[in-house]
Amino acid sequence: MKEIIAAVDFSECSVNAAEHALSIAAHAMTDLKLVYVFNKNQNQKTIFKYHDPIDEATQLLEELKGKFQPMLPENSVLYKIREGKVYKEVVTEANESNALMIVTGTHGSSGFEELWIGSNAYRIICSANCPVITLREGVKPERDLRRIVLPIDETLTTRQKVPHATFLASLFDAEIHVLALFQSSMKEIQDKVIKYAKQACAHLEKNKIKFLMTSVKCKNPTDATIEYATKVDANLIVIMTDQTTSFKNLFLGPYAEQMIHRSPIPVMSIRPKDLISVMSR
Repeated sequence: MKEIIAAVDFSECSVNAAEHALSIAAHAMTDLKLVYVFNKNQNQKTIFKYHDPIDEATQLLEELKGKFQPMLPENSVLYKIREGKVYKEVVTEANESNALMIVTGTHGSSGFEELWIGSNAYRIICSANCPVITLREGVKPERDLRRIVLPIDETLTTRQKVPHATFLASLFDAEIHVLALFQSSMKEIQDKVIKYAKQACAHLEKNKIKFLMTSVKCKNPTDATIEYATKVDANLIVIMTDQTTSFKNLFLGPYAEQMIHRSPIPVMSIRPKDLISVMSR
């Protein structure tokens, strides 16, 4: 059975992300696995000063398991302590578990693990084969997904996120807002975006998902998407990690990175399949 992985460092941000993962696991009827990564080469600032860090982590994971298990009666809350680099170990655990998705906070502030910083979240997104949901520090959305924003642009891979959004919407009976983003004034490009957006809508209709479609002209798709998602009170944005045609970063385009860093709403990031072949077309 596939699992949902929640990366935790016991900070408020990571526990909030784990609670979000718990809600999805309950609807998907799948196990939840809490993953903590210990790095023996770094100075550990422990919560209980006189205890061994591994003992502390085990105790805290047991506490979270005891808190979460009653809310997942049909499945199991598991935990795993791994040793090494945070992003590598989280992704390795997800691969070994054939995880459905990873959920993580973008910041950790408890001091329990000094290296748990935003860059680890980005590296997880860049490396993971499964979708990754990120929550910024202080973002505490409603657990039940009600409205999901699905931005569509002119990139070849933009439609690859549609099945993932469809799956989540089916779990929560959520409504999907297909947002066609026009960065160019060229008619042929705008027509392409509309074509992709209509294809997304056809997929949603086929799967009996509630949806609506709208279009926005914008200079910055991050600003436009966040503004729209905030206006409709969405509680998830689903993006591809190559949200722009810029080659500055092959795995995490600058607009996707902005979204993850700035969004007051949780963001699900999907790595495109066959990136090299797509980019060569």
